[in-house]
Amino acid sequence: MEWADGKTRCWWANPKNDRYIRYHDEEWGVPVHDDKKLLEMLILESFQAGLSWECVLNKREAFREAFDDFDLEKICDYDQERMAKLQENPGIIRNRLKIRAAVNNARIFREIQREYGSFSDYVWHWTGGKVVRERGLSSSRLSDQMSQDLKKRGMKFVGTTIIYAYLQAVGVIDSHEEGCFLEKGKKEQ
Repeated sequence: MEWADGKTRCWWANPKNDRYIRYHDEEWGVPVHDDKKLLEMLILESFQAGLSWECVLNKREAFREAFDDFDLEKICDYDQERMAKLQENPGIIRNRLKIRAAVNNARIFREIQREYGSFSDYVWHWTGGKVVRERGLSSSRLSDQMSQDLKKRGMKFVGTTIIYAYLQAVGVIDSHEEGCFLEKGKKEQ
């Protein structure tokens, strides 16, 4: 595909959506160790279930506003009234089950932080702190194991496909395609 800036990107990056291009170029596949960012991406990925990532990404700023800039303690304190208010917010995906799951998952996220010292330590312990490089998959043994563990802990909307996409988004899995200007060996590590 011809890109206006002459760079070659992964097939899924929409050349007509600047937000999506920036996401591909600046975020996707970049290792994340900040718990706030890890929480944001976990919540956003859980809202993606059954939808496109582009749909969620286009609503990201509205999600940030609606979910108090992904402040963990504030989200953990959301009550039924606050969740009902989120369902009325036209800027976000107003799925009742996904909203409830986001609050529930934030509470479990906090429990995992307490157990591991940080959610980052939990996420990265699955690979011994190393980035996994693989392409062309939508799930793997790694995403199966992490998904199963999160479900056992009580998280919702964390199936293996969602967790695989999450691990790609936060850089645990690097899946930039052959020819992409960010492909391993073409980007600075």
